[in-house]
Amino acid sequence: MTPRYPLAATLYPYARVPAQDAAPVRHPVVIVGGGPVGMALALDLGRKGTPVLVLDDHEGVGQGSRAICFAQRTLDIAHRLGPGARMVGKGVVWNVGKVFHGEERVFEFDLQPEPGHRHPAFINLQQPYFERFLVEAIRDAREEGAPIEIRGANAVTGLTRHADHVALDIDTPDGPYAVEADYVVACDGARSPVRGMMGLGFDGRVFEDNFLIADVRMTADFPTERWFWFEPPFEGAGQSALLHKQPDDIWRIDFQLGWDIDRAAELDPARIRRRVDAMLSSRTGTVPDYDLDWTSIYTFQCRRMHAFRHGRVLFAGDSAHQVSPFGARGANSGVQDADNLGWKLDLVLKGQAPDALLDSYSSERVAAADENILASSRATDFLTPKSDASRLFRDAVLTLARDHPFARPLINSGRLSVPRVYDGGALNGPDALDGPAISCVGAPCPDAPLDAGFLLDRLGGGFVILTVDAEAPARVEEEGIVATRLALTTRDHDPTGALRARYLGGAASGVWLIRPDQHVAARWAHYDEAALRRALRIATGREAGP
Repeated sequence: MTPRYPLAATLYPYARVPAQDAAPVRHPVVIVGGGPVGMALALDLGRKGTPVLVLDDHEGVGQGSRAICFAQRTLDIAHRLGPGARMVGKGVVWNVGKVFHGEERVFEFDLQPEPGHRHPAFINLQQPYFERFLVEAIRDAREEGAPIEIRGANAVTGLTRHADHVALDIDTPDGPYAVEADYVVACDGARSPVRGMMGLGFDGRVFEDNFLIADVRMTADFPTERWFWFEPPFEGAGQSALLHKQPDDIWRIDFQLGWDIDRAAELDPARIRRRVDAMLSSRTGTVPDYDLDWTSIYTFQCRRMHAFRHGRVLFAGDSAHQVSPFGARGANSGVQDADNLGWKLDLVLKGQAPDALLDSYSSERVAAADENILASSRATDFLTPKSDASRLFRDAVLTLARDHPFARPLINSGRLSVPRVYDGGALNGPDALDGPAISCVGAPCPDAPLDAGFLLDRLGGGFVILTVDAEAPARVEEEGIVATRLALTTRDHDPTGALRARYLGGAASGVWLIRPDQHVAARWAHYDEAALRRALRIATGREAGP
């Protein structure tokens, strides 16, 4: 087998297994692809006790920083699964961004102006670290009994769908063999071989532009901020440029090159150095010593599959949807795909929910992909105007924003990733509380500091009846699904007032049904047993709502 790309680290080396010499073994879930989305899903399923097999055609993580910007929602999910503390400990925390037009700073923004969150708005962390931390968390979970298996250098070469399972052909350094799965999840990237085997395509736009990434290793006293330039003043930068700090004294620099380029010539280290020299000298007056750690040229597209579920085969991450890198919506939305799918697969495989529950994975995450694609397309159109009129508008906004705050929200250097609110979703119950929009039905639960710890830690990974200054039973079971109560009061558990502000607002009391992925399934002013039982049936796909 010939690797498609060089590795930064070998994490799961090839090892022959007895299944290669036996009849095909049936697995509940086979995940194709060992990137951050596949590993996050495997970790979630395994921690819930559902056996999962991960097949990756490589033996570890690829070189290069790739995805570097991880949002608070991803950190919250990672904390629940295990690797969150490692990520934050290694990552570079940032909240401030600055936007320039030529030499002049147009404005700056702060992504987390309010306190009371465990995690920052964003951290910068190279993707190989994230993947390594996920694999380490999987090893920790396996020591505690989680049934997760990873097979490196196992490339899926064929797929046959049957009524009750999926058959996979696999190639290894020792030759081919076959496995079977109740469900297959394709997390195998933008060029998804599984998608190709099934003859499935994408709908959307391919943008005619090229961007150069240069990961530069240097010691510099630039602040830990996101700097973005429209029409940069330094030579060879193109229409836009971006500077971000990463761990290990690595700085990510992006240059917009345009469409009609000679890729080989642009990747010549001497030419890259001329661009980097011009950028650095424009900020410091000198060129500090630096090394080129990794370079690449990318184009991008904003596209998605028509549906993310095709019978017993489901798609997640880049295999299902792709966006431009502006706004950090790629890896973050992929982790949220895994978070949405894990609990649903777990319940279906345990016989606690109908197979139709998996249809909601596609509908909810397709809506999230559409939201990300729209935001990403708008950012790209602002960055690269396609007509004289759009360029005139863009430049007028940048000019006005220097002195007039009303124009600043119109500047789009990449609307940064936010989690999807599943408003109107098939699993939503009633929204019968006149409370804050931040904790409405469909929203991810906002965190809040409690008297001891943080709220999201107390919610865990099952169905929860959250009560604030309200009464409810300690436990409700409906058709095999158990929801346990988390009882809080603003008097005893809300030292900062954040719990009241984010959940009650002006209401005197509230009751929320929380899904295992910590999205709000329903909310009421007071406990109503019949309504809660119906909301549980709706949230598990047993009944249409609301």
